[in-house]
Amino acid sequence: MEFVNAAEQCDFDIDLYYNRIVVDAKSFLGIMSLDISQNFNVAYHGYNNNLENTIKKYAVV
Repeated sequence: MEFVNAAEQCDFDIDLYYNRIVVDAKSFLGIMSLDISQNFNVAYHGYNNNLENTIKKYAVV
């Protein structure tokens, strides 16, 4: 929920990628339809400090 809230504050598109599946990161139901135990790739073209901090919090390095 924290990630979706951070994404909703952005004025640019944010997508989550998992294998061949692409989901809008601003959609709570879209994210919940995925297997959240898997690692995702996040793609976006813009900058928002709150989003960056949230991504860093959950990033797997």
